[in-house]
Amino acid sequence: MTATLVPPATAHAHRDPNVLRWLAAYTSSMLGDSVYYLALSWAAVQAGTPAQAGLVMSVGALPRAVLMLGGGVLADRLGPRRVVIGSDAVRCAAVLAVAALLFATSPGLWPLALLALVFGTVDAVFMPAVGALPARLTEKDQLARVQGMRGLAIRLSSVVGAPLGGLAVALGGAAAAFLLAGALIAVSVPLLLAVRIRDLPTAAKTTAWSDLAAGLRYIRRHRVLGPLMAAIALGDLGFVGPLNVGLTLLCDRRGWGASGMGWILAGFGAGAGAAALLLTVRGRLPRAGLVTGSACVAGSVAVGALALAPTLAAAAGTALLVGLLAGLSGALCGALLQTQSDPAYLGRVTAVSSLVSLGLTPLSMPFAAAAIGAFGLGPVYAVSATVCGLGGVVVLVVPALRRAELPG
Repeated sequence: MTATLVPPATAHAHRDPNVLRWLAAYTSSMLGDSVYYLALSWAAVQAGTPAQAGLVMSVGALPRAVLMLGGGVLADRLGPRRVVIGSDAVRCAAVLAVAALLFATSPGLWPLALLALVFGTVDAVFMPAVGALPARLTEKDQLARVQGMRGLAIRLSSVVGAPLGGLAVALGGAAAAFLLAGALIAVSVPLLLAVRIRDLPTAAKTTAWSDLAAGLRYIRRHRVLGPLMAAIALGDLGFVGPLNVGLTLLCDRRGWGASGMGWILAGFGAGAGAAALLLTVRGRLPRAGLVTGSACVAGSVAVGALALAPTLAAAAGTALLVGLLAGLSGALCGALLQTQSDPAYLGRVTAVSSLVSLGLTPLSMPFAAAAIGAFGLGPVYAVSATVCGLGGVVVLVVPALRRAELPG
């Protein structure tokens, strides 16, 4: 499949039909993901014990983490569009196969575990390719706007996907939800086939191992990307625990219950959505490095304050501030990764970033839960906020990163 060269951009990204086709494909795929995860958890709970269901849900995490760097190499070698199309096709086929199996019989947990394993393996290839694709769609001065559009798609998928999946389960059980997930993922394939991307100059033939080593050296030696990876790791490490297991325990201990947790997550989602909308409309922010570091430090203070909120309304308002600041710093980090990277290395750069954010930082959650049980909410939130704030400090103290700008 040969990619078609993109002509010079004549419109902002949010008015470019080529970018909008990609955005529609991405949104449909993310909606399918949201429905899939709900269907998988529901089917696993119905077919086994809670412990077995938890094991099924976690099966995909190991191949995703182990194979992520290799997925980045593959995205750079084959081209991100080709890899995304292939990944979505495999994901769609696997989900629809399980849907058909569930319509026909009650096979137990094994097909669900196999599906989770396939999904996790394909995700290791899919995620780096998704991150590398925007830089091949439009000009560098539009990449921040594209990051904002991508953030809006993620927020829409999380808000709409779960109710859609729940409705499908209510009407036709897990099989219907899997069928819906597969159909949504399938919609992305023809849209992606219509997307035009830039070809890169043909590189010299090398081995996959040497490509991986070259990508890691490229990141390590880059004046912006190396410290930016450290900042992302610290920010996510401090952020994941309090906003996942920590939030559950906070609502339980304050007596706010599941509905209170829903309001706090809604506040966070609204803030993150506002940050994504800001980038979509503005296209860029001046002094991006400085803004990124400042937003991360301020957001870490808000994370620590969340444990001290005396009322549900105060907690929801604090979560909105966390979402706004963390969403802004996260979107700007993504835009800086896109604009600072050589497109030939972007799959590997995205793979390292994704491995840090999605493969390693979730390991902090059980430690956060144990620490809260031993020391209480306040101290653990304070430590987490400090770790998160160190990510912003890295941005602010490294001159090349602090002075980094987005193309205008």
